[in-house]
Amino acid sequence: MNNDINRLKVVLAEKKKTNKWLAAQLGKDQATVSKWCTNSAQPSLETLIEIASKLEVDVRELLWSTLEK
Repeated sequence: MNNDINRLKVVLAEKKKTNKWLAAQLGKDQATVSKWCTNSAQPSLETLIEIASKLEVDVRELLWSTLEK
């Protein structure tokens, strides 16, 4: 079973942005963003909305579908 919840690493790559860039945009530690990208930790819903805004994507693009197998 895949325990990945967010697609942050994928979306960052699609947008040609780095963890370091996102950490600076959010005022967060780079290690925290790295944990989000590896799905070892998850950002809050409020932070996900802020990330979506910074990346100019719909917040739904940052999450894996729960309906897909």
